Amino acid sequence: MRLAGCEVTNYPTSIATEPMTAPLAQGEILIRPLTANDALPLYRAVRASIDSLSYWLPWCHAGYSEADAADWTSYCQQAWESRREFPFGIFDRGGELLGGVGLSQVDRANNRANLGYWVAAVHRGKGIASTAARLAARMGFEQLGFTRIEIVVLVDNIASHQVAEKLGATREAEARNRLVFQGRPADAVVYSLIPGDLAASGG
Repeated sequence: MRLAGCEVTNYPTSIATEPMTAPLAQGEILIRPLTANDALPLYRAVRASIDSLSYWLPWCHAGYSEADAADWTSYCQQAWESRREFPFGIFDRGGELLGGVGLSQVDRANNRANLGYWVAAVHRGKGIASTAARLAARMGFEQLGFTRIEIVVLVDNIASHQVAEKLGATREAEARNRLVFQGRPADAVVYSLIPGDLAASGG
């Protein structure tokens, strides 16, 4: 499962060695690693959002099943254990699953990761993606010691651009053939965050 706006390789020795298990929260939104118990809520959230998500995210397709959701939650647990990437579910305080956010494509040699996010259709327009993305980025900087986080967004994915800009990310370039979209190379905008950006943007 790849996240919207999304693009894991030796952490510096200063990075914590234990995976984070406690939720990170801001206001009514929290993020935490997914468990097997989240498979059914994930399935329902994806199924209810297929019409809008399937255009951007190839894993969100008409045949998306409960088995796909279970496979993803299992993969997430393995990813955290191996520390190859750091996917989260997005939840409200009542425990409802609202979407997903994560740090992936980690470049350990250069202390960098990629940030991606998606929110279920019924919950969009409420600032959930930017809140969750800020929490994930803060964890990446403060707990994992990254010094750069990238957000790579297809040129016409306006909603993902808005999230990146709300975080205070710097728009660095429009990179040619940066992503493969619907089987073909596509241009994408590369945004970057460094630790001071979150503080500067109120994070």
